[in-house]
Amino acid sequence: MSLTSLKTVSLQRFSLNFAANIIATLWMLVGSTRAFSWVKPTFIQFAVFALLALGSNVLFSWLAAESGSIFNEQGLVSYLIWPMIILLSGIILARRASNQTLVFVPVVLWLVADTLSALLQSLVQFFGSYGWLPEWSYSFLPILFLVLFLWQTLALLWIFSRRLRIPWWERIIILVGAVALLTIWQRNVADQPIFKQIPVEPVLEEAALYEQPRLLQQALNSIDPSIDGKTDWYFMGVAGFSSQNVFRSEINKVRELFDVRFGTSGHSLSLINNTYSWMDEPIATKTSILRGLKKIGQQMNADEDVLFLTLSSHGNEDIVQLANPPIAMDNLDAAWLREALDASGIRWRVIVVSACYSGSFIDELASPTTVVITASAADKASFGCTNTAEMTYFGQAFFAESLRGNTSFELAFKDARIRVNERESAMGFEPSEPQMVIGSLMETALPAFEQVLFDKARPSVASLTNNTASTTVNALPETTANLSVGEVDAAAE
Repeated sequence: MSLTSLKTVSLQRFSLNFAANIIATLWMLVGSTRAFSWVKPTFIQFAVFALLALGSNVLFSWLAAESGSIFNEQGLVSYLIWPMIILLSGIILARRASNQTLVFVPVVLWLVADTLSALLQSLVQFFGSYGWLPEWSYSFLPILFLVLFLWQTLALLWIFSRRLRIPWWERIIILVGAVALLTIWQRNVADQPIFKQIPVEPVLEEAALYEQPRLLQQALNSIDPSIDGKTDWYFMGVAGFSSQNVFRSEINKVRELFDVRFGTSGHSLSLINNTYSWMDEPIATKTSILRGLKKIGQQMNADEDVLFLTLSSHGNEDIVQLANPPIAMDNLDAAWLREALDASGIRWRVIVVSACYSGSFIDELASPTTVVITASAADKASFGCTNTAEMTYFGQAFFAESLRGNTSFELAFKDARIRVNERESAMGFEPSEPQMVIGSLMETALPAFEQVLFDKARPSVASLTNNTASTTVNALPETTANLSVGEVDAAAE
């Protein structure tokens, strides 16, 4: 049937025409030419749905916009181009078919579909803003929104190609070309929404330039020396990535846990990269990390004391990211960190790396006197690095949940691994597969160290060894107390 024979009769009431156009659009979206029997393409219907489509798209852009965004005229122009193109197409079709009723058919159908699509996206965005959506959906939603944009236009082209009896091969060419054009267009205008946040170049205040050396020195000076004959635990936390608050929050919460519950107050240090903490906390760079490790090493008794080091940031293979614009920083690599730890003289180490691909740090950091715990395997991503989260998935599971209910790092790790796996499965994520490796000497000494950490009385390792001489597998051997690092390794062999 040709377009010349297409006749549309408007109903007497506006509401009936309005409902009929919605029904027509639903038929169009399933690829049915019944849409032509329902559509009521009057000028008033065109004007109303044009306003509704514009309003619903403005609403979606406003809901999706970040705090501080402003109205973007370029985004409005980018949106209006498509209804204008489709209106022009209707005018051309009407003239070629000598059928003036066709003028508003394509644009009314497209505007109704766009209104429904934008309202659906607005609803999804509203749910997301309140955290009512599963976290895995956030990576899927941009694809869904693109599919909705393509669907409404492709469905319109499909029913018109059927009505015009266009050969199947021409239909395929038209649809493939439309998909390519629309996808390229959508990606090119993705940075021009109707509401847009104006990018602000990070600026370092002059006061922060002079405050940072003082903050670092003050933090280093607050690290007290250990007491001879008594095992002390030291804590050092590093938040690497400044643009997301979750890393700063995680390190500060873990430090609070260790200072308050595990007695490391006066023996703790945190280095924080965060956009808003330049005047409050020393930043995390290779220089400050090295200085921090050396200071802790000077204050510790290498034979008796233990360092708990935790890193939280984005990561890649053998890399933990250090970023705090406008300063350009080198990333923290596994080989460098091992050298810094060795140079500090710190022998007994428990290291937790919370980052994607953090398992790649294990080979470099592992030693007979070290425990290495990572949030993921060497080839796996970890999750929970969102602006709304207080801790990452692994940080929440290990520190906030499992470590509070256990008196063993190994038991806490096993419990945390189960918790992380359950949460990732619920979100549809590929398992991160957290890892834990315990050095040969640390395996023997760790129970004694853990008893000191978890016991409020915090007795020395020596006393623990004497009290448990019959079960030396659970105590630090007395013969290691006065050995050098090389002799300790030799004793292990």
